[in-house]
Amino acid sequence: MADPMIFNSQIIDSQIIDSPIIDCHCHAGKGDRMTAPWNTIAPLKSYLRRARAAGIQKTIVIPAFHSNYAQANEDLGRIVARHPRRLLGFAFVHARRDAGRIREMVGRAVEKWNFRGIKVHGFDAMPTREVCETARRFRLPMLVDVVSRPEVIDMFAPQYPDVKFIIPHLGSFTDDWKAHQQVIYQIARYPNVYADTSAVRQFDYLVQAIRRAGARKLLFGSDGPWTHPGLELHKIRLLGLPRDQHALVLGGNALRLLRRRALSQEAGFVPARRSNAFLSEAARPQREDFQLVPESEYRL
Repeated sequence: MADPMIFNSQIIDSQIIDSPIIDCHCHAGKGDRMTAPWNTIAPLKSYLRRARAAGIQKTIVIPAFHSNYAQANEDLGRIVARHPRRLLGFAFVHARRDAGRIREMVGRAVEKWNFRGIKVHGFDAMPTREVCETARRFRLPMLVDVVSRPEVIDMFAPQYPDVKFIIPHLGSFTDDWKAHQQVIYQIARYPNVYADTSAVRQFDYLVQAIRRAGARKLLFGSDGPWTHPGLELHKIRLLGLPRDQHALVLGGNALRLLRRRALSQEAGFVPARRSNAFLSEAARPQREDFQLVPESEYRL
């Protein structure tokens, strides 16, 4: 079995190696439940200062928990518009409460605010076919917090092989080692499943994720603004990866997934004219053949 820690740098585009550091997971804006920090307010002032000091050039932001994600996405769009060179938005949807209007919500977020992905949180509801088909239609990556229930990944990942799923916290914000271990298996097994590093406190699971799945399947994220982005970034540096793999985790993988977005005419929306300088709108979407990795290649 080839060691996934050894990566052929010749197949990495030079633009990927030289890509900016991208934090793929941060919250911004106000929530309306006001029972915890994550549904009250996600202030960006300190985060942006800390991220700049740490060398993080770009950040993907999502709304705080809210009872009306259509409104939360609009509020987030205005935040992103104030920082167009530093922020990218992902549309938050509640798979159950927003049922029947998810395509409309995401389409508006893409058309009006140039959002680049979708966020679903298992605390609200797990992804449904409506959400996954919307991601497929707009060719958007989906950030799915499975709240320590990685078994659901085995349901949606093979059903939607052309949708790219990013699993935050390596599957568990609450340090569930079983969830971490299962997600490591899954990012190694499913070509369309990735994980982010945000708030993973058990460092050895990040080491295992690189060894088992390879650097192409892990994205740097902080889960800001409540965590310090510089501290989260330092975890990646402590992995001691070769330059090409280090670049993939810090921004190259995010750049590849974001580039896959390309609105087709059948989606029924015209892409916003705004663009972020670090993303080439001329980049064509690619479709990788979906082929499960043999179990012998990813088991511990």
